[in-house]
Amino acid sequence: MSLRFISQAELPTEFGTFQVHVFEHKGQEHLALVMGSLSESDVILTRIHSECLTGDGLFSLRCDCGPQLAHAMQAIQKAGQGVLIYLRQEGRGIGLTEKIKAYQLQDQGMDTFDANIKLGHAADSRDYGMLKEVFAHLNVKQVDLMTNNPDKIEALESQGISVHKRIPLHVGHNPHNKRYIDTKRNRFKHLD
Repeated sequence: MSLRFISQAELPTEFGTFQVHVFEHKGQEHLALVMGSLSESDVILTRIHSECLTGDGLFSLRCDCGPQLAHAMQAIQKAGQGVLIYLRQEGRGIGLTEKIKAYQLQDQGMDTFDANIKLGHAADSRDYGMLKEVFAHLNVKQVDLMTNNPDKIEALESQGISVHKRIPLHVGHNPHNKRYIDTKRNRFKHLD
């Protein structure tokens, strides 16, 4: 087993109280926020969210990450049950410093895809390989997945997690991130 469960605690938020579970995978900590009781027979409302300090914590308008995170937590609160997996994979897996360097290249006209390549990274370096173990720990076998990213659907299904339904996310669009949203759609093949 490459994933290690570390701890859990109650986490009160503006979207209700979650149980936060901390896992370690390949030297990096990841979180699962759980609301309600989970049963393997239930289809669980789920969001897999990659860390975005600039969007989630600093409210950047360059991306749609912060609004997607808030929308997902609100949807789970409304449903009374769900899981938000928060993966510590800043900047499509390249890290915060490299992400800011990619921003600088974007300021000069590159898109996210080409900026990551220019910096010597894959266009998307995120790793979803630990999700099977996270969902096994949480006793979840089938999900309604809030995502526009087909890679997340493929990752779950290849690990034996059934994606019952995809729930598109149409939040956080603004003039500052139009090019970024278009790049996700055209170069990363995100869905509408």
